[in-house]
Amino acid sequence: MRHPELSPETFHGIVTVSPQMKALFEKIRRAGRSDSTILIRGESGTGKELVSQALHACSERSRRPFRAVNCATFTAELLASELFGHVKGSFTGAIRDKAGLFVQADGGTLFLDEIAELPLGLQARLLRVIQERRFIPVGGVSETEVDVRLVSATNTGLRKLVHDGLFREDLMYRVRVVVLYLPPLRERSGDLEALTWHFIDQFNERGPRRVHAIDASAWAAMSEYPWPGNIRELHNNIEQAFVLGDGPVLTLDELPPELVSSEEIAPRRVSAAPLDLKAVQRQQLLEAIRATGGRRDRMAESLGISRATLYRRLKEYELI
Repeated sequence: MRHPELSPETFHGIVTVSPQMKALFEKIRRAGRSDSTILIRGESGTGKELVSQALHACSERSRRPFRAVNCATFTAELLASELFGHVKGSFTGAIRDKAGLFVQADGGTLFLDEIAELPLGLQARLLRVIQERRFIPVGGVSETEVDVRLVSATNTGLRKLVHDGLFREDLMYRVRVVVLYLPPLRERSGDLEALTWHFIDQFNERGPRRVHAIDASAWAAMSEYPWPGNIRELHNNIEQAFVLGDGPVLTLDELPPELVSSEEIAPRRVSAAPLDLKAVQRQQLLEAIRATGGRRDRMAESLGISRATLYRRLKEYELI
């Protein structure tokens, strides 16, 4: 397959030809005009932070700061400091006062990615900031007032977490006033082709390799693969092909093993049965464990997912 004649739309960094995404763009424009708290739902790797940045760009706060944090990457103590700041001497290593993200984003937008991973102890503090727009820094005694528009994201249903006692119900209703659903790559009509060539064009500009076509067997494998890691996984796989391959044609053997494994691809080519996404994900995890010796940082990177998502999947499939 040679480079098709496509005219993707680019909306604040989001590239698409998909009608589903173009409909979402209109919702983003409308939601951006309001000051409501927004929750972005979508699988890992779909581009939730890009959507949050688009919301900020479409808002009256666009000239003010945009700040973002992944709630899954910090311990509870460090996340409290990251969000609310701290005063000197409030804990070991606090050698000076620090302004948290709420202060840094004052007048603008704060994006909380993976909000489902927010520790229960911090959920009450976040609720108070949303309700009263004030908080006390870690170790402080004086309240700080802020004016921040909160956007958060999750790939986990908050209602289930509420049912399991892992997320406060009152906070759930505060963060999901407006809900935007970001479709996975497999549901975005035409975007696999459009984004594949978008990434190829980007890597072509960097050189030294320049790809002008995709081998038919490689494209068949890519078309049949369910892309559980979505856009991030696609980008990583194209990058691997550029790093390991050579010549003007992207070939099947340059793609990662989960796409080229005969055990996975051959049965799907002769059967019209629907894909079992969970079986694919479990096989991916097993192959990643073998390829990386079980190192979770390398596993997450190779799969194009966060370490928090990796941990949940390993636990779900009883691999830890």
